Amino acid sequence: MTDRIFVGGGGKDYGEPQELLLKLANRHGLIAGATGTGKTVTLQILAESFSDQGVPVFLADVKGDLSGLMKSGTHEHKLHDKFIERANTIKFDDYDYRAYPTVFWDLFGRQGHPVRTTISEMGPLLLSRLLELTEVQEGVLNIAFRIADEQSMLLLDLKDLRALLVWIGENSKTIELQYGGVSSSSIGAIQRRLLVLENQGATEFFGEPALKLEDLMLTHGDRGQINILAADELMESPRLYATFLLWLLSELFENLPEVGNPDKPKLVFFFDEAHLLFEDAPKVLLNKVEQVARLIRSKGVGVYFISQNPDDVPQDILGQLGNRVQHALRAFTPRDQKALKMASETFRANPDFDTEEAIKSVGVGEAIVSMLDAKGSPNIVQRTLIRPPSSQLGPITKEERKEAILKSPLYGIYDEAIDRESAFEKLSARAKEVEAEQAAAQKHTGDVDRLYNMAQKFDVGSPARSTKTAKTTSRRGDTATQAMMKSMMRSIGTKAGTAIVRGVMGSLFKGR
Repeated sequence: MTDRIFVGGGGKDYGEPQELLLKLANRHGLIAGATGTGKTVTLQILAESFSDQGVPVFLADVKGDLSGLMKSGTHEHKLHDKFIERANTIKFDDYDYRAYPTVFWDLFGRQGHPVRTTISEMGPLLLSRLLELTEVQEGVLNIAFRIADEQSMLLLDLKDLRALLVWIGENSKTIELQYGGVSSSSIGAIQRRLLVLENQGATEFFGEPALKLEDLMLTHGDRGQINILAADELMESPRLYATFLLWLLSELFENLPEVGNPDKPKLVFFFDEAHLLFEDAPKVLLNKVEQVARLIRSKGVGVYFISQNPDDVPQDILGQLGNRVQHALRAFTPRDQKALKMASETFRANPDFDTEEAIKSVGVGEAIVSMLDAKGSPNIVQRTLIRPPSSQLGPITKEERKEAILKSPLYGIYDEAIDRESAFEKLSARAKEVEAEQAAAQKHTGDVDRLYNMAQKFDVGSPARSTKTAKTTSRRGDTATQAMMKSMMRSIGTKAGTAIVRGVMGSLFKGR
């Protein structure tokens, strides 16, 4: 092991090593470039290199190509001779083929271990983003989370949230006194959004057992585990994809301890199709993302965004990405030309070539590279040949994936869902109690009526069956519901000091 990662060869004849310093890998990075210019291979070789240094990696496999990391490259590959030639050109002397310790994950549980989180852990901010709620609807969702927290009602899956929203709608008049107005139209809109989310397959995502972060940060011998999220199907629900990755990033931020400036990252996180995170995002969410990106490096986590254009990433966040690999950009439209100019201006200029022209002309597998130096300042940009991959280039077969899942060290931990008592069960039980009390009250009223009728029939006098009695007994049916409501409201008042703590992104903060 060394203290740096070899990215490729730059400078004259591509003989100058371009390296990423491990101790600065948590200063984040950017891999950009047009479709087909080599971004995926760059991501692959960086994942390999971090794993070789004992650093776990989490990445999203949007096209399915990165599954080849689990298999060694071979001399029979059609590009073998070109790989060897490139390795010789850039003086990559210890180039060899090898496989990497890989674990597959899938939000839908079909191409990897199921990835789950709970509604409570997702939090109201990210869930509102996922549901595309208005400000008023987000306010209703915040009320729902507040009541759930103060009542110690777990929101684990979508049916829990649905049940709680129904309860809030039925008791909106009482809730209004403490939390403000809750309209049935807002609750109906949220319920419709939840239905859309269910139709997109999110039912499998919310529930238990929830993902444990430590299972993403394993090492196998002296190599870091490469966690691959199957995202080809997930990309059909881009908002779910972006919200999940943002949730994972916020969970790492909230739960990992401070480590200062470690010699190497504890985890490196690759966020492909990064524009999906920022498109149509409200200002408050962008501010949260910027805050997390700025502070999470002190937790030892490096975040690398992958996108076509650097301007897909907001300027405040782009300025925090110190390690950059820029593949070719095509300037066909005014927007492309603007993006090209902006991309060139973000690099420290090299007097040997024009950066803007170089970005337009670099070939496949070639890039404009600038990494941070030992002082944390950007190096002069270099035109660089990216090193060839050691693992298989291209996807594995379905059979190979299935076998890898069965042999995974995490097999059996997440594969079966658990449904324990939570808000849905508690609210259902309360509803049954109210129904039972109302039935008992109605029976009592009926008994009194029968005794009164009998007294009239036999002329023995009425058993105090007066108007006052009738009013009293008729109120008892309502009193059961009112008593439950008053009890809950008193409980809410007394539990305010024990409400669940939420972190910067609104998700549960477990490190308390």
